[in-house]
Amino acid sequence: MNKSPNHQITKSPNPKHYLTVSDLASDEILFLINRALKLKKCYKSGQPYRPAIGKVIGLLFEKPSTRTRVSFEAAMLQLGGNVTFLSSRDLQLRRGEPLKDTARVLSRYLDCLVVRTFGQVVVDELARWSDIPVINGLTDQHHPCQVLSDIMTVMEHKHEDMKALKVAWVGDGNNVAHSWIQAASRLGFALALACPEGYEPDKEILSRAQTESAAPITLTTDPKEAVESADVINADVWASMGQEEETSKRREIFAPYQINEALLAKAKTDAIVLHCLPAHRGEEISEKVLEGPHSLVWDQAENKMHLHKTVLQWAMGL
Repeated sequence: MNKSPNHQITKSPNPKHYLTVSDLASDEILFLINRALKLKKCYKSGQPYRPAIGKVIGLLFEKPSTRTRVSFEAAMLQLGGNVTFLSSRDLQLRRGEPLKDTARVLSRYLDCLVVRTFGQVVVDELARWSDIPVINGLTDQHHPCQVLSDIMTVMEHKHEDMKALKVAWVGDGNNVAHSWIQAASRLGFALALACPEGYEPDKEILSRAQTESAAPITLTTDPKEAVESADVINADVWASMGQEEETSKRREIFAPYQINEALLAKAKTDAIVLHCLPAHRGEEISEKVLEGPHSLVWDQAENKMHLHKTVLQWAMGL
């Protein structure tokens, strides 16, 4: 049989999964981000880089997506590989096939599986039974690839050493907040979160990170306190997917947490503003701030593609 030298037929007995930021040590996080920055320069200079020829990844998505789907697809195609998109409504999962059966079958077809779903238990179960790497593309509890590309953006524009910076999170203590909390504990930068009462991050995730971190990770209900002297300000939607019925209630509760010019003035004069998008202008962030000179949301969105290249390459051992 004529085998391609670029395609390993034998799967790794110990696949590299990436399910939460805490799965990685600090040196692994920095390696991935610095590698992504190099791949971005390579891309901008027009140099082809295709170590994934002959490889195929699957995107198993239960939630709609623009940036995560397109950035993973573009990343894999630019690496020279192929992508198959798997909507859960089109699979036998919809008819009750167990996750462990799906995982073992897909492991025979694919080289890596990216999952975007609701419960963290889904990606955990798929990883448990898969002989290929499983990457968390988003769950209700974590968004680990998003935060690595966010940190990549910070390092690219602010400082290579995250320990020198103060990062603020303003809004819902959601999945992205959880991944920022875990990143702070790994990389040792100061993180200040401002969330309304009743919408705080998971207590266990926060407590563990505070115990492990060399820098303060604080929680307040006052957004002005959180952004005071901050180098980076993070915003996200007030109602995530699956919370649409709470939209009206959340608009009222979260109104004081809008990232606007008045709140931005409390941060450092050269502070940058991040938003993982999609943004609701006039809600969690004002039009002037989103489109203003402090905003790096478009670079942030692009960096998902470059970071995903690195994560895929790392996971597949290329």
